[in-house]
Amino acid sequence: MQDILSMLHALRRPPLLMRAARIGAVDYRRSVHLPRLLGYGVLPRHGAALFRLMELEGTLNSQRLSDDTSYSLIRHVDVLIAMVGEARVLRASGTT
Repeated sequence: MQDILSMLHALRRPPLLMRAARIGAVDYRRSVHLPRLLGYGVLPRHGAALFRLMELEGTLNSQRLSDDTSYSLIRHVDVLIAMVGEARVLRASGTT
């Protein structure tokens, strides 16, 4: 089984989406952004949060590819920002 950072690295998304996510990740604050995306309450650890974000992003990407009318570009970028932010923290801590 791949570790979570390898799975994240293997994702292929449009360059413009990823560029927006990297720019937004500069201002990423876990305590503000994660509850809005994952629900309020106790925040999960970085690895668990990243895994849940990847599941959310997979659903959003499927909606994007199928031209689903419920697809939200803003939410997709928000989730990607959180994924990039969490991955940076996870890499810096050296744990998965």
